[in-house]
Amino acid sequence: MQTKNTYIYPVADVNESVIQYHKSPAHVGALEYAVDFIVPEGTPVVAAAEGVIADIQLDSDRGGSAKEFEPLGNFIEIEHDHGEYSEYEHLRKDGVAVRVGQRVVRGQVIGYSGATGWLAHLGSHLHFMVGTYGTADEYKTLEIQWAN
Repeated sequence: MQTKNTYIYPVADVNESVIQYHKSPAHVGALEYAVDFIVPEGTPVVAAAEGVIADIQLDSDRGGSAKEFEPLGNFIEIEHDHGEYSEYEHLRKDGVAVRVGQRVVRGQVIGYSGATGWLAHLGSHLHFMVGTYGTADEYKTLEIQWAN
């Protein structure tokens, strides 16, 4: 199922060589439409669509290739029209430039990429996904309609 909204790439100067759809072991099941942008730490991350900041984590400085690092990833979650939520993960410690409840516009810098959480074999990158919450608060990704 595709997103109802359209989204821009969450990092600037993207070419196809830095976009990875299926290289991560995390991109299965409910996360099958997640996208990884292979970028260096400190790359500015922008809101892919306008919305309201729903949740953040910004205090972790730990990451690694083992799945045990998964809960340690810094992230931003934005609520958009049509009940869609975008997530931006693996941000650097204190690399969040927004607060919960803040309205953001498409293209606004919201944070900076990092290497926190479960990175698998990819190293520093931005994990991005758009999805909806279903029963039992279960998140399921949608195939992203890109505006780019």
